[in-house]
Amino acid sequence: MRLDTSASGVFPISATPFLDSGELDLASAERLTDFYLERGATGLTILGMMGEAPKLSPEESTAFLKVVLARVAGRIPVVVGVSNPGLSAMVALAHEAMAAGAAGVMVAPLPSLKTEEQIINYYVMVCQALGPDVPVVLQDFPLVLGVSFSVPTLETIFARLPQIVMLKHEDWPGLSKLSRIRRGESERGDRRISILVGNGGLFLPQELARGADGAMTGYAYPEMLADVVQRFRAGDVEGAEDAFDVHLPLIRHETQPGLGLAVRKEILRRRGAIASAHVRSPGPKLDALDLAELTGLMNRLERRMARPA
Repeated sequence: MRLDTSASGVFPISATPFLDSGELDLASAERLTDFYLERGATGLTILGMMGEAPKLSPEESTAFLKVVLARVAGRIPVVVGVSNPGLSAMVALAHEAMAAGAAGVMVAPLPSLKTEEQIINYYVMVCQALGPDVPVVLQDFPLVLGVSFSVPTLETIFARLPQIVMLKHEDWPGLSKLSRIRRGESERGDRRISILVGNGGLFLPQELARGADGAMTGYAYPEMLADVVQRFRAGDVEGAEDAFDVHLPLIRHETQPGLGLAVRKEILRRRGAIASAHVRSPGPKLDALDLAELTGLMNRLERRMARPA
């Protein structure tokens, strides 16, 4: 299975589960993969930034991706994050992932890239090093990575590098960027690229209206993301907005900078997807008040979901 520009739906960004001791928890990795599959995932993304990929050793990264890919067993496409300041390490992990059954890889820009020429040349170099048979997802996340892609820069990259088949769109504000990309495709006949959005799904209904194909994010209730995408595709825009609104307080809470990963992993633990909410150091930890607040938000969500439509 190879990723292509038709990819759509919900590709959850998988957490990476650890034991309380900090060791990689591969049993929970299997359970978490089942959790995503059972809740409407049409794809899966592993070893992303919210998957704590930089905190894993190369051996741990390999062990984790092999367990997940074996569990998925080709049922949905799996994207593996391979971003690395060292090109040789990136290529090695990418080829290992593809050999194990990945559908493609995700590459974020180096923070040192500042000019349009530098950004374009970097992705040319990455694609040449990976080889033409490795589909690539370009991650556009300027708030964290510090690299801003203009629409013309993205259009140039997409035109020159056909193996880049998907944009992970996490610019903020970025709705007008989405519209401009889609308008360029329709008006000039540019190659249409798959666009999945991140930012915890915080703007998902509006992004779908602007032309996004779905979500690639880690919100701990992926079934809501799948429901919203399905309703929107079916023309039930108001129903999609209503389903989203019920979750908005918890999405907002989970998306907060600094603490969001710990919140997400605690929700996944409470939902039975992982055994421990441990976040590897350096990383956020929830205190008693944080846990009590989360309990209130989750209880409120459960009550609202239980109300008849």
